[in-house]
Amino acid sequence: MTEFRRPLGFEEALRPPIDVRRARITQPVLRPSGRAGDAAAYAQLARIIRRAPEVMVKVTGSTRDGDHLMRHLDYTSRNGSLNLEGPDGERFEGRAAMRVLASDWAVEAMLEPRGRRDRPLSRSIVLSMPRGTDPMRLHDAARAFAAESFGARFPYVFALHDEGGHPHVHLTVRALGSDGTRLNPRKADLEVWRQRFAQALRDRRVEAEASPRRARGVRCRAEPMPVRKMRERWSEQDGRGPRVRINSHQRNGPSQRTAAPWEAKQTERRERIRRWLTVEAIALSRSARREDRALGLALRGYIRRFSTLKDRQMTLIRPDD
Repeated sequence: MTEFRRPLGFEEALRPPIDVRRARITQPVLRPSGRAGDAAAYAQLARIIRRAPEVMVKVTGSTRDGDHLMRHLDYTSRNGSLNLEGPDGERFEGRAAMRVLASDWAVEAMLEPRGRRDRPLSRSIVLSMPRGTDPMRLHDAARAFAAESFGARFPYVFALHDEGGHPHVHLTVRALGSDGTRLNPRKADLEVWRQRFAQALRDRRVEAEASPRRARGVRCRAEPMPVRKMRERWSEQDGRGPRVRINSHQRNGPSQRTAAPWEAKQTERRERIRRWLTVEAIALSRSARREDRALGLALRGYIRRFSTLKDRQMTLIRPDD
């Protein structure tokens, strides 16, 4: 973006905590070198500053056999009311077509040389975006993502769910590939899938990002779904709260609070990222390009917000700060 080249320290904050080159199923998405890579880094930084919606790619489980797969396909297709789509655009309409598909995948698994009985028959993946995303564009982005990530190597079917205005796609992928490899993704594969899905959405003019939590100032993972459900049920009725919530208050209360060993490193990393962003904001504000100065101004506001974000423990200690 700027007229001269300089070290981009803030790129370390944008880099995923997992080395994507360790992906075993998919080829890593590597940023281009030179000025194209600098432009991509600045574009990602701008999306983070304006709080672009974050994509979610999650492996939700696996199936064991044909009957288990059929039950999962029933759920995905809403008992046959939704058509499932395959790699070449083929449609599986009704439960009879899905029963044939489940049987075919089960037979393929039985014919695997030296295959174990307890190996998964399929993997279940959910592709999701926050509420309000255009469902048709999300569906098309999921179609492109599946074709690029699995192609003809791993057969798959998928369907769009759009209940309650929260669109998401259920993708079922056969665990046995056509070349005999098994679909056993690592964390690096999941990171690559997030980046690919976000890019597929942006290609369809849907604002989306797949940034690491540390770049957004988030210090801990999202609250697990079972814990959140228990907390919501507790808040709707009187009585004793869930044990995990009570234990959190007891551990993190003002009198019992002790710093965990990993918190010092986390705080140090957070401060290092804030310094990188501050240096970049100053450099951008001195640029001759108007768009650079505008990005620098927005980055300064983001740094102020970044410095005030709290994790769950700090919220329990000082909820009103």
